[in-house]
Amino acid sequence: MSETLLQLREISCSRNDGSPIFSDATFNVNDGDVLVLRGKSGAGKSTLLKCVAHLNVYKGEILFRGKSPKAIGVPTYRTHVLYVPQRPSLLPGTPKDFFNTISSFSSRDPKNSRLSKKGDRNVVPDFNQAIEVGRSFGLDDELWDREWGSLSGGESQRMVLAVAIGLDAAEVLLLDEPTSALDPESSKSVETYLTNEMKSPEATLKAIIWITHSEEQGRRVGTRFVEITADGIREEPRDPEV
Repeated sequence: MSETLLQLREISCSRNDGSPIFSDATFNVNDGDVLVLRGKSGAGKSTLLKCVAHLNVYKGEILFRGKSPKAIGVPTYRTHVLYVPQRPSLLPGTPKDFFNTISSFSSRDPKNSRLSKKGDRNVVPDFNQAIEVGRSFGLDDELWDREWGSLSGGESQRMVLAVAIGLDAAEVLLLDEPTSALDPESSKSVETYLTNEMKSPEATLKAIIWITHSEEQGRRVGTRFVEITADGIREEPRDPEV
């Protein structure tokens, strides 16, 4: 049986006026899952993803490996359950600067983690690994030394993903339309890398929650499907093969 990584119990989130965006989001995320979040624009998919990342105020309970984000320490939780936005905010410096800055955070030191167990490997982020991931996404090495503002939308999307994977700490990736600015060939290279990475017994990455508006992409990558509608949130059966 697959190990349960994340548990969501009756998660709800409201607008500033008090009206609900969604309510009673209850499901588990297990080792090996690529859980595709579906729903119309404005249904609350990105909001739910940010709740899982502990970036939005919510009601209910979220547990990672049986512990709440506060019990783990929110910064440490976010290294293990890592949110990747659809479009990164305008960042200062270069992607290489960004990688080095994040790598220096104390929450990324395994000695500071309340989740660490005896025998856990000491993972030190390796910039060369991030470069290799970027190459698999079709990114030239020289882009790491260019200012973020000079990158195209597609380059920025792939670069942020390469950083997230290259840090080698996330067990669950929270992906919000990660390939929306990419051409079909580049999108498939990202899909292939991520799904293959999860199959490796040595990989840190264990599961993904993935928002996509592409039905075709959802069918390619998804192992489970959760639909957000006005009537609530429900899990749907896997689409038949097409």
